[in-house]
Amino acid sequence: MAGTSTSSGPGAGAGSGAPRQNLALAAMLFAVSMTFIDQTIVSIAAPNITSELGLSASGMQWVVNAYLLALAAFFALGGRLSDLFGHRRIMLVGTVLFVVSSVLCGCVPDDDFAQTWLIVFRATQGLGAALMFPAALAVVIAVFPVERRGRALALFFGLSGALTALGPLLGGWLTQWTWRAIFWVNVPVAVIAIVLTVMARIPESRRRERLDVVGAVLVAAGMGLSVLGFQQASAWGWSSVATWVCVVGGLAVLVLFFAYERRTVHPLINFDVFRDRAFTVDNLVLFFAMLAFVPVFFFASVYAQVSLSASANQAALYLLYFFLGFGIASQWGGKILDKRGARPAMKIGCALGAVGFYLWAQKLTDLSMHDQWPYAAMAGAGIGFLLAPASTDAVNRSIGASYGEVTGITQTVRNYAAAIGMAVLGTILTHVSTDRITTTLQQRGLPPAEAEETARHVAEAVTGHPDGQAPTGDGPVAKALQGAGDAIRMDFAEANQWVFYAMAIALAIAFVCALAHPGTRVTKEQPAQN
Repeated sequence: MAGTSTSSGPGAGAGSGAPRQNLALAAMLFAVSMTFIDQTIVSIAAPNITSELGLSASGMQWVVNAYLLALAAFFALGGRLSDLFGHRRIMLVGTVLFVVSSVLCGCVPDDDFAQTWLIVFRATQGLGAALMFPAALAVVIAVFPVERRGRALALFFGLSGALTALGPLLGGWLTQWTWRAIFWVNVPVAVIAIVLTVMARIPESRRRERLDVVGAVLVAAGMGLSVLGFQQASAWGWSSVATWVCVVGGLAVLVLFFAYERRTVHPLINFDVFRDRAFTVDNLVLFFAMLAFVPVFFFASVYAQVSLSASANQAALYLLYFFLGFGIASQWGGKILDKRGARPAMKIGCALGAVGFYLWAQKLTDLSMHDQWPYAAMAGAGIGFLLAPASTDAVNRSIGASYGEVTGITQTVRNYAAAIGMAVLGTILTHVSTDRITTTLQQRGLPPAEAEETARHVAEAVTGHPDGQAPTGDGPVAKALQGAGDAIRMDFAEANQWVFYAMAIALAIAFVCALAHPGTRVTKEQPAQN
C-alpha cells in the first residue's frame, strides 16, 4: 500500500540522540503487560465481584468479554492510527486511556448501575489496549535493527505472554484486600511505562494517508453483533430469531467490511498480505488457539472456586500449573523459531495443547487439584510452544503493508477469537450446567418444570460458592437445595468437561492448520514502505 512516510529523525519528539533500545523495549513491555495481566486478573476476582455487586453469571461474562471485544473491534484501528499519527504518540494515548479506565472500573458504585458501569469502562479499557499494543510493537520494530529485531520480538511476545501468569497471582492476593485493587494496580505500572518511554528517546514517524473511518465502523459493528449473538444464545436460546439476527447479521457486516476494504484506496486492513500462505496459516493457528488460551483463565478459575471450593489464592495457584508449562515451553518455542522456523513449533504446540486439554478435561470430575496439575501444565506448554512463533512469523511477513497494519490484523484475529471463545464456551457451560442441575433437583423430588427453573437460577449464580450457606425454609425448593452442594459441584465439574473438550478440539483444528504452513522463514529486512 503506497503512502508517504515522514520522520524527523531519531529522537524526534523524544529528545535528542539515538533511541535507547533497551529502555524502549522495557517501556513497551511494561505498557503491554497491563493488557495481558488484565485478561486473567479479573477471572480470579469474578466470584467476589459477582457477589458484592449482585451481577448475573452472564453479566460477569460480559464484564470479561467487553474488554476482549473492544480489543478485537479496535485493534486494526489502533494499528492504523499508530501509522498515521506516530507510534510513540498513540502508545502514550492508549496507555493513559487504559489506566484512567482502570481507575474508574475500581470505583464502580455498588448499586443498580454497577453492571453497566463495569461493562462500559471495561470496553474503554479494551479501546486503550487496542491503541497501545500495535503502537508498542511498532516502536520495538522501529528502534531495533533487523539483525537484533528477531531476538527483541521473541522477547516481546514471550515475556508479554508469560506476564499473563501474574494475573491470577496478583488477583488472588489483591482480592483478599479488595477486588477493586485488581484495577488500581495498573496505575503504578502505567506510570513506569510512561516515564521509560520519555527517557528512551523513541523516534517518531507518520504516514500521510486518509483514515478509513467507514472501515473502522464496519469492523467494530460486525464483531460486536456476532459476539453479542453468541454470548446471548445462553439466555435467548439457539432457536431465537434475535440470536441468529445478531450472529448472521454480524458476519454479514464483516463480509461487507471485506468488500469495502478491497475497493477503498487507503483501507484500514490491507488484505493483500493474506496472499502469503504462511501469514494466513499463522493467523488461523492463532485464531483456534485463542479460542482456548484466554477463556481458560475464566473457566478454570471459576471451576476451582466452585467445584473445588478453592479460595481466590488457591485458584491462582491452580492456574499457576498452566503457566509453569507455558513459561518453560515459550522459551523452547522461541529457540525452535530461530533455528527451524515457525512450522515445527506450531505443530508441537498444537498437538501438545490438544492432548493436554483433553486429559485435563477427563480429570475435572475427580475434584482434586493435585491430580490435574500435569495436564494443566501440558495444556499450557502447548500454548507456550506456538504463541510467540506464530505471532512473530506473522509480523515478519508484512510485505505490502506496514508493521502497524499487520499487527492490527494478527491481534484482531487473536482477540476476536478470544471473545468468541468466551461467548460460545460460556453458552455451553450455562446450558450443560442447567441440564445437570435440573436432573439433580428432580432426583431430590422437585417437579420437572420447577426443577428446570431453579436450575437456571443456580446456573446463573454459579460463579458464587454453591456449598456456602444453605437456603433456609421448609418449601420444596429449599429442601431440594439444602445439602445439594456436593451434587451441584459435581454437576458444574461435568459441565466444565464439555468446555475443556471444546478447547482440545480447537487446538486439534489448529494442528491441522499448522500442517499447511510452507515452512519458509523470514531472514531479511522487508522492503521499506514509502
